[in-house]
Amino acid sequence: MLEIKSFCFGPFGTNTYVVSDAEGHILLVDPACYTPYEQQQLLDCINSLSSGAKPEIVATHGHLDHLWGAAWACEQWDTPVLLHPADFPMVEAMQDQYDMFGVRQTAKPFKIAALKDSKWATNTNMTDMTVIPTPGHTPGSVCLYWEKEKVLLSGDTLFQMGYGRTDLPGGNISQLIDSLERLFELPSDVRVFPGHGAPTTIAAERRY
Repeated sequence: MLEIKSFCFGPFGTNTYVVSDAEGHILLVDPACYTPYEQQQLLDCINSLSSGAKPEIVATHGHLDHLWGAAWACEQWDTPVLLHPADFPMVEAMQDQYDMFGVRQTAKPFKIAALKDSKWATNTNMTDMTVIPTPGHTPGSVCLYWEKEKVLLSGDTLFQMGYGRTDLPGGNISQLIDSLERLFELPSDVRVFPGHGAPTTIAAERRY
């Protein structure tokens, strides 16, 4: 059975998730921890779940607010961030995002590794999880889906009563509509944990 712990981090109110299963595998999804205090919260959470096991780090897409803590997390656990290759250019030019949003800091580089469209390209142990490509908010946006558990981590593709913006570089409204239609084919009782805001369900968002 999955355990999902959520944190709201950073100046953009971004949701970071720590997902663990009965076998002790851990995924750190969207490391948005912005301050040392937020980093410590995340560290304490992961340490409480496992004695020494390190998480795998996943990004639902390449926007800066979902990756504030990526360099710290990669260094902390000596592992790369897994994300869809279509968002590699965005991450590799992270300083451009900082400049666009007026963040007066230097973006710290971090290691990234490729993610396939349907299964992890690296050695994740959560084999019951699939990756659903949902371009539109960014070219490489993905959702993480546990069919048996009826859980979807939707990143910035789908929110409670809303969806991700498409007016930023790489956004595409037609692709986003197609992605939302694909998500709405999931069972009604799938629980949705978005990149911002409160959890919802597929049924509720279909009605909206």
